[in-house]
Amino acid sequence: MRHIKPARRALTALLATTLLAGGVLLGQTATAEPAAAGTITCNIGKLRADAHKERARAAQLKRLGATAEARKALAHADALDRRARQCADADENSKPPLWK
Repeated sequence: MRHIKPARRALTALLATTLLAGGVLLGQTATAEPAAAGTITCNIGKLRADAHKERARAAQLKRLGATAEARKALAHADALDRRARQCADADENSKPPLWK
């Protein structure tokens, strides 16, 4: 019975190593950037216009008494405004400084 114990330890270590290596490889493939990925561009004017339309739709829904739908429309308009602001900030921060 003594000869089984080292084999059990070796198999357990081998299994643990294999699982760790597989997890690392899986993690790297999940976080790796796809080959076809390009730069992301957004139209700030269109985002702001869509947010304005969504706010107008929310106001109309509120007048009609559909408050739940109006809240959803306002949340969507806020998300569009936030995205437009993020795009504008990214554009400003991506420019090289003037002193270089």
